[in-house]
Amino acid sequence: MGRQVTKLFFAFDHLKPYASRLQGQTIHQVTPRGKAILTRFGNGLTLYTHSQLYGRWLITTDGEYPDSSRQLRLAIHTGEHAALLYSASDISILTDAELQQHPYISRLGPDLLDPGVDAGQLAARLNEKQYRRRCLMGLLQDQRVMAGMGNYLCCEALHVAGIHPRHRPADLGTNQLRRLTDSCLHLIWQSYETGGITNDLERATSGRQQGTPFEACRFHVYRRQGLPCYRCGTDIIKGKFCGRAGYLCPTCQRHSRATAEIRRD
Repeated sequence: MGRQVTKLFFAFDHLKPYASRLQGQTIHQVTPRGKAILTRFGNGLTLYTHSQLYGRWLITTDGEYPDSSRQLRLAIHTGEHAALLYSASDISILTDAELQQHPYISRLGPDLLDPGVDAGQLAARLNEKQYRRRCLMGLLQDQRVMAGMGNYLCCEALHVAGIHPRHRPADLGTNQLRRLTDSCLHLIWQSYETGGITNDLERATSGRQQGTPFEACRFHVYRRQGLPCYRCGTDIIKGKFCGRAGYLCPTCQRHSRATAEIRRD
């Protein structure tokens, strides 16, 4: 933020006229909204990008492009650095009025990476009448309820909080609900700051120092089916909960009615 744009590249023809309008503008703000990123420029225009399934941002030294088979869709140059977006195709330039009415942005709940959002607010939201009797496995991933939680963060937050994914907010006490929303916020920020690590950081660092691959160090339970829980030693289970695949420790995250839905792999 605060950087002046020296050059822009748009891969799509309908966006190319904006390159000259945005060149020389200052980047005022970069804000995550769910899986979208809003880049606000000094002239009042906002760049909307959604990474979809395969989009990937890279920050490089200006003029350096990685050797990649991905297609470059957007490049923002500032003279010292460049922000490069590969593979994604959902890109647009919006006015303030268009942003307020955007079909994705206008439906999002509070964003977990917004510094103004706290655990108490999230707990109160999950306990609202329209949400409190919904299964947490689906509820936490509903971007209209809270923006930013995907499948792996949902599995990890529920495990850290010691809550089964089939529970509902209505099943939880005040302390349990607050513990869950604390975990959601803590893990999404940790993941953001570490490139995707939700595991205990000392454990992950120690594993990497011992030569364990990065992917094997990242998570508490996600993609660890058949491996022992770090907390109690019970084998992690992969199952389907309220129609969504997920991972849990059956000892640390007990639910008396869950057995019928668990599929051991």
